[in-house]
Parts: sequence; structure tokens; C-alpha cells
Amino acid sequence: MFLQNAISKRIDNDNPVKVALIGAGKFGSMFLSQVPTTQGLEVAVIADLKPENAIKACKNVGWSDDLISKTKFVDEANQAIKMSEVDVVVEATGFPAAGIEHARQAFQNGKHIIMVNVEADVLAGAALVKEARSAGVVYSMAYGDQPALTAEIVEWARASGFHVSSAGKGTRYLPAYHKSTPDTVWNYYGLSHEEASKAGMNPKMFNSFLDGTKSGLEMAAIANACGLEVPNDGLLFPPCGMDDLANILKPSKFGGVLEQNGQVEVVSSLERDGRPVFKDLRWGVFAVLEAPNDYAASCFKQYGMNTDSTGQFSAMYKPFHLIGMELNISIFSAALLNQATGQTQRFIGDVVSTTKRNLKKGEILDGEGGATVWGKLIPAKLSLSLEALPIGLAHGIKLKNEVKENEIIKWSDVEFSSTDPAISYRRSMEADAKIL
Repeated sequence: MFLQNAISKRIDNDNPVKVALIGAGKFGSMFLSQVPTTQGLEVAVIADLKPENAIKACKNVGWSDDLISKTKFVDEANQAIKMSEVDVVVEATGFPAAGIEHARQAFQNGKHIIMVNVEADVLAGAALVKEARSAGVVYSMAYGDQPALTAEIVEWARASGFHVSSAGKGTRYLPAYHKSTPDTVWNYYGLSHEEASKAGMNPKMFNSFLDGTKSGLEMAAIANACGLEVPNDGLLFPPCGMDDLANILKPSKFGGVLEQNGQVEVVSSLERDGRPVFKDLRWGVFAVLEAPNDYAASCFKQYGMNTDSTGQFSAMYKPFHLIGMELNISIFSAALLNQATGQTQRFIGDVVSTTKRNLKKGEILDGEGGATVWGKLIPAKLSLSLEALPIGLAHGIKLKNEVKENEIIKWSDVEFSSTDPAISYRRSMEADAKIL
């Protein structure tokens, strides 16, 4: 009740937490849908490249004309961040370079920031956290998104005295999806191009979820926040339902599929032949727990938990998440408790640009969800030793070498400007990580 008590005080003092939202897309719209019924919180300003679309989004989620009239709409994020009344900035653009820029502007203006933009967090989270601490503000994952929800379960498990053998989320996956492009993505979802277009669905965004990139980014974020390891050669995506988590998501030496005891992984809601997994966890998150002793293991059974065949491993999971509709938890935690709902602690996992086909010299990479590359999760140490190009910087960048299909693209394979702000920030973080 600590959070609710703090909110009540702000309500009693007629002093709501004021928010600047950057990006009024799907996540932003889900957050906005909760604003009219949330006491103690006010959206002071919404920044979007097309303010008229932000106004339309507010109307679509049920805002009254009066509430819309009290909110400022701008097309420049910097203008929103600088507003003196703003307490918390929500960065929901999905563009990594923009996310880094907006976070740094928030720090400079003494604002807390909720980084919905997992692409930016994985690209430069370690550096951003360091800068936020120096500025005396909170840099936080977004509660409601799967990384923060997974981190919450991990924290609960460890604080309760359990070892966390694995943690992660569910998704829809088949091996062929890694080659999916914006032109083929709707076939995998069972939609026509016309149906998807009519629904306003972005093919690159949906392709990022399908081809494994978004899963890699979210698992990197969890690993970096929770101190969990990542697989050495990408996620396995084993088919697995809720009842089988403890059997499958445990180390191989105990009969599971994991390389290490304490790593991230994603489970598929589809069997490899395309059949649906029984009691799948497509929309949820989980952590597999290892009992510290026989008595704890006996309690797993006594209290009806699903265990593996030995009874030593069990799982705690949340079958659903409501993404932006849960974001207020992060906003209030930052503004009222000065706490993050998940935050990068170490640079453990990285997501690197991996080719979907043979690429020729001179080709332009089209980044996350595109037709040229997908994002593969590997250990940060390996990424640094390979000088791998992070997926967050693989958009609009030109190849100067040929790269074969299924290969990781390196910095030496591309033409880039070291003065580009996002590239410079990332390269500086890489240099610091190598020193450590």
C-alpha cells in the first residue's frame, strides 16, 4: 500500500503527478485510455510527429472534449520535456536513436523517464542509467511490458529465498519466422494485406514481433536488469505450456533445455509442426524456481504448484499483460517513491544484426522488422569481441562488404559516421564495457 498511500496524499493536496507522453501509438493509446479514471495523475502534454493523430487517439480511447482541451499537443518532444510542470516523461516512440536523445534531454531537465522504448534501453541502457543517476532522476522500465513484469517475478522469487533458474515470456514462434519480411508477415498471421492495412497495422512492427527481434530485445532487457545470463547462440524458443515450464525451462543437467542455471528464454505457443501448445503462455511471463531444500520442495507440492518430475523445480507465471494500461505503476513509482520498476544493472545481453539472406555490398539495411536483418540475442561479451552491429543501429546504414545469410553483421561491414549522436553514445558505452 506504500504506493497507494503516496497517491492519496497527492490527491488530497490536489497535486497530481504530471506526465509528458512522447509517442501516441498503440502503447501510448493504451496508457491514455486509463488516464480519465486514474486519480492523482494528469497528462500535461503529448508530443507526436502528427499532433492531430494524438488528438484522434485521445478521442478513440474515450477522452472527453474537456480533457482534450486541457492537454497540450506538440510535435516536438524537446518542447514537452522542457515544460516546467512535467514530473515524468514517458518515451514510447519505439525508435532507439530518438529514445536515447529524449532520455538525455529528460536528464538535463531533471525529469524522471519511463523507457517504454526497449530498443533504446537495450542499445544503451547501461550508459543511460549511469547518466540518470548522476542527474538524480529515475530511469525505469515500463510496468505492463513483459520485461518489467518478468523482473517483478524475479525480484519476488529472490527476495523469498528461491534461486531463479530461468525467466522470460511466451510468444508465437516457428523457426521459419526468422526469415519473415514485411511482405510475408501477414501470411504468418493469417491476414491479407488489405485486412492489415484497413486495421492500421504496421508490417515492420508486427514483423519484429514475429521474426524473433522483439523477443531478443525483451530478453536482453530482462537479463541486463536481473543479472541473468543469455544463451550463447540465440534463443531456443522451445514449445512449452504453463504446466511444463518447470520440466523444460531448467538446466540441461537436470533434464531441461537451458545451457546455464539462471538464464533468460522465450517459450513458443506453437509446436514445431504448427499445432497450438496446450495451455500456452503466448501473452504472459514466467520464472522457474529451484527449491533451496527438500522442505521447500515439499511445500511446492502441498500448495498445488506445478513442478518437474523431481519436485525441485516449480514455476510462477502471469498469463497475461496489459502493456500500456499498467503503465501508471511505473509513473507513480518514479514520481512518488523515486523507484524504478526494473532497470538495467549490467550489460549482459546484446541483440545483434543477423542477416535474413545473402546481402550485397552497397545494400541499405532496413533495421528491426525489415527484410534484411533480424535481431539475435547473444552475450554482450561475445558481441563486443565480434564488434557486432547492434540491431538498434541497423536502420538506413550501408553495407561496404558482402555478408552471407545467417551471419552477424559487424561494425567493419558497414559505413557509419562516428559523429552520429546515437552511434557515438553506443560506441562510448562499448568502450567502457570493454575496459570493465
